[in-house]
Amino acid sequence: MDLQLKNKNFIVTGGAKGIGAAIAFELAKEGALPIIIGRNQHDNENIQTAIHAAGGQCATFEAELNERTDYAALHQRITTQFKEIHGIVNNAGANDGVGLKNGNIDLFVKSIHKNVTHYFGTVQCFLNELIQTKGAIVNISSKVAETGQGGTSGYAAANGARNALTREWAVELIPYAIRVNAVVVAESFTPLYQEWIKTLPAPDETLKKIISSIPFENRMTKPEEIAHMVLFLLSKLSSHTTGQIIHVDGGYVHLDRAITHIK
Repeated sequence: MDLQLKNKNFIVTGGAKGIGAAIAFELAKEGALPIIIGRNQHDNENIQTAIHAAGGQCATFEAELNERTDYAALHQRITTQFKEIHGIVNNAGANDGVGLKNGNIDLFVKSIHKNVTHYFGTVQCFLNELIQTKGAIVNISSKVAETGQGGTSGYAAANGARNALTREWAVELIPYAIRVNAVVVAESFTPLYQEWIKTLPAPDETLKKIISSIPFENRMTKPEEIAHMVLFLLSKLSSHTTGQIIHVDGGYVHLDRAITHIK
């Protein structure tokens, strides 16, 4: 199926590793050009090398979105090279474990800031470009906003905000024919997930329990499976889909866990 993404430019924040890298790689495979914004130039160069080796194209820009980024400067750097932006994938963020007992108000505010403020900042920065192309926005979110996790108030609140912004922007941007959707991730073995699981007691045993509780095929969601949904939502094939919060999670959030025992 032709997703009609060839020769289009898409910004992917946090696109050098994990889910963001999978999204960038799949965009390049479709003939699109992912514009990767990442904090670490070494990681940016690695994903660029991998995409080029596979026959694709991409561009990378180093920026620390967790801080108060100079969006005007970032905008100038990117639009000097690319006059058209056809979509944005907001992906950067990290589960930082700022909870009620193990955090404080300053850490909570910092967690909110680094996990959702740049979603707003990036979209606002390139809004005029999106208006010109009638582009699309996809916000990557986490199941933590719906299920809770314990000990991660900041990250949970930030993901609730990501979902809320998805619906809010979908309404506000209707006059410009800009579609806005979210993809919710549950259990996917990214580098950040790997680091998180190591912080838990008996990590190997805990990981086995988590995997066994994922209803569909008792396995984790592959980053490329998340990427495939993102690409569909960026494409004109989803031309009447907006304001949706879509779970790519093997049924983890909504299906009865008892079905994992059905063979």
